[in-house]
Amino acid sequence: MNVFVKKNNRWLLLLGFLIFVIWSLYDTNFSLRDLAFGLPNIWYFISQMFPPDIESFPKLLKPALVTIEMAVLGTSFAIILSIPLGFIAARNMSKNKVTYILSRGIIAFTRSVPDIVFALIFISAVGLGPFPGTLALAVHSIGMLGKLYAEAVEEIDPLPLEAITSVGANSIQRIVYGVFPQVLPSFIATTLYRLDINIRSSVVLGLVGAGGIGFELLTSMRLFKYQEILSILVVIFIMVMGIEWISSRIRSKII
Repeated sequence: MNVFVKKNNRWLLLLGFLIFVIWSLYDTNFSLRDLAFGLPNIWYFISQMFPPDIESFPKLLKPALVTIEMAVLGTSFAIILSIPLGFIAARNMSKNKVTYILSRGIIAFTRSVPDIVFALIFISAVGLGPFPGTLALAVHSIGMLGKLYAEAVEEIDPLPLEAITSVGANSIQRIVYGVFPQVLPSFIATTLYRLDINIRSSVVLGLVGAGGIGFELLTSMRLFKYQEILSILVVIFIMVMGIEWISSRIRSKII
């Protein structure tokens, strides 16, 4: 009977999901017909980008570097705050219910607010430029890093921790020798993944005045410099692929 009920529940869930998808197509005005009629406009927009503006490449190097710096700094600041937050938010580590709930609340809040909103808040406080963008990336990254760090800590094997505790290890020694060796590979993989996300996010934040190559993209779009837009997109592509290659090399060496 239980098996029959479970099968029915699965079919009901699938049916509910399909109904929601169909309703979403209607509610979002999804139309392949409109897309087909708009294809000539898309083609015209793309055709205006060619050939790319080769002369603009040298001036894009500095904004590209600033974009990478924003992502690296934002991720680094987030790591510093997320590691202790992750331990406090882990059920098997947190001994105080109040701090556990508070840490989980901070993680949920920073994850739920879009990074672009944080960028606008910090821009209103410190002005335009890469600094507010870096702060926005750092705060928003805490939500993801803190959550995944906490989950990694919760999934550790308790036996090494119990063995260390049995010989009189204090709280710091338990974390350093019993927890960190188990969670370090997961922490590194999560951090590199977040850095990859922050590279892309830093480009988007530039569109609201948070500096970097995204700001150059916004300027070119406002001035209808289509060929320069393509040059910027090429630089962004090279930058993202380069970071992905470096991240994969680090993963293969360390993890």
